[in-house]
Amino acid sequence: MSLERQLEEAANFIRGRDEFLIVSHVQPDGDAISSTAAVGWLLGKLGKQYAMYNDGPVPSRLSYLWNSEEIATAARPPQKKYRNIILVDCADFARSGAAKELFADEAELLNIDHHPTNDAFGLVNLLQFDAAATAEILFDLIQAFNLPLDADVATALYTGLMTDTGGFRYANTSSHVMNIASRLLDAGADGPALAEKLLERMTMGQMRMIQRALARLSFSEDGRIGWLWVSKDDLSETGASNEDLEGLVNYPRNVEGVEVGLLFKQTEPSSVKISLRSAGLVNVAAVAQQFGGGGHVRAAGCRVAVPLDEAVEQVVGAIRTALEDAG
Repeated sequence: MSLERQLEEAANFIRGRDEFLIVSHVQPDGDAISSTAAVGWLLGKLGKQYAMYNDGPVPSRLSYLWNSEEIATAARPPQKKYRNIILVDCADFARSGAAKELFADEAELLNIDHHPTNDAFGLVNLLQFDAAATAEILFDLIQAFNLPLDADVATALYTGLMTDTGGFRYANTSSHVMNIASRLLDAGADGPALAEKLLERMTMGQMRMIQRALARLSFSEDGRIGWLWVSKDDLSETGASNEDLEGLVNYPRNVEGVEVGLLFKQTEPSSVKISLRSAGLVNVAAVAQQFGGGGHVRAAGCRVAVPLDEAVEQVVGAIRTALEDAG
């Protein structure tokens, strides 16, 4: 189905309903929270009733986003169930976490996402797999309603684009992305201030975590795979938070000659979350899918229920096989 037809169906889903629940994925990043805020802004402009939800809290570095303090969490969930659900930036339905407990029995879903591993789980699906971010798709959706942009929504959409393109440096930075960014700047987004906040500044806990993790940096024999690991104790001992781990996987990936960088985060004795980043030769989304995860060709994630050393052995082994297959 063409993007134009998908946009029309998504717009009709919104026009014909009221009282929505907006949900983004667990452990939200910049695109997830900014997309949540942007959809809330859109519904508000249309005079619709809505609530916003995420299992976890909004990362502190994103607290400047419009109405972010109104995003409900598992610790303080909405006190009702919703029939009309809009899921944003969820690569699969499971990524919505405990939000399903807030869905009415006959809930109907609008699924808006850019991850190639998304299996179109919504009643209506607005999926653009070559989009750099869900924020890019939402820009087009807002245009379909002919709503003028203001600084609030421009800041939210710019945040999503900036974070998912690595500051407009990654291969997903298309001419369409840059055209959108230009229009968002004209509408009031403060590009330099957002770049300083999101790309340059770091907490002391983040710096301490970087020091600790880099001391464990390991490489495969041929130097084409690099990985780091952190434990649950590392977070408490360094004072870092989960959001402070964002970007850590890029350190091994950025070493010359490395094709795939990995970050192993031990969350429990037998539970490890893995972030995967590729230089382009290996489709890490396909590797992540082998372990029940997903994502993009160059950036993906998964979780395995084994001890840390086994997780490293299994995932590094799968990357080795993928490299051999790639030639």
